[in-house]
Amino acid sequence: MARTSPSIQRPTLDYTAHLGPHRVASGPLDPSGIPGQVIAPVSGRDLPVVAFGHGWLQPVTRYTRLMRHLASWGFIVVAPATERGPVPSHSGLGADLSRALRAVVTGRVAGGVITGSAAKLGVLGHSVGGGAAVLAAASDSTIKAVVTVTPVATKTARAAAGRIHVPALHLVGQVDAMSDHAGADFARSWGGPVQLREVKGAKHLGLGEGKHWTTAIVGDGAEKRIHQVTATLATAFLLRHLTGQDQLADELDGSLSGTGIIDLADPKDEH
Repeated sequence: MARTSPSIQRPTLDYTAHLGPHRVASGPLDPSGIPGQVIAPVSGRDLPVVAFGHGWLQPVTRYTRLMRHLASWGFIVVAPATERGPVPSHSGLGADLSRALRAVVTGRVAGGVITGSAAKLGVLGHSVGGGAAVLAAASDSTIKAVVTVTPVATKTARAAAGRIHVPALHLVGQVDAMSDHAGADFARSWGGPVQLREVKGAKHLGLGEGKHWTTAIVGDGAEKRIHQVTATLATAFLLRHLTGQDQLADELDGSLSGTGIIDLADPKDEH
């Protein structure tokens, strides 16, 4: 059978590196009972839904570009603005990610103008939100795909990783001084298909967009490379595992400039 040529309907990574075909709109998540933000296509039925978990001390508005990127590819993205204190509850944010997903599929977001599919749910989390995404997936069997970016984790989240059998992509920073190897720990104990990929030069809070006062404390400002890598790979990974875009499989397992796949069979490669 002849191979189908890449197109906006059957994209490759060259496509997912750029905005998709959908017009998007944003609004508050608050009417669902959870403070936060929703960014989604302006119309659509049975769309895939992704709950986004923010990083340590970060407002959800620092991820607007990433969320708009995902929405342009047809995802409803919900981002709870909870657990933003200096000592956040990872389990609390994880529970809010699941609650936000349920709010979409039960029609409590956007007045029901758009609808999400209960069979196409994923989580994406940065820093603390990465650990929360793992906890959400461990306790919510409706979640079908997990992406973390420079995650941090509690002992509970590390232990939970082995009980999760859905596919996962863990992106770790080459010079992340705050994660305590959480991404590698997740990947090595993960119960399902998993990839661990290092982003060259990436620090812990580099995924945040624009300026924020935490840069002065931690020294991690916005980083173009991790923005581009996350947008490209997270979009492709979630399209593959939530919408059946299996033509992306080979590229997701291949090389991408500015990143390297870590061999999980090598015990010396701790990351």
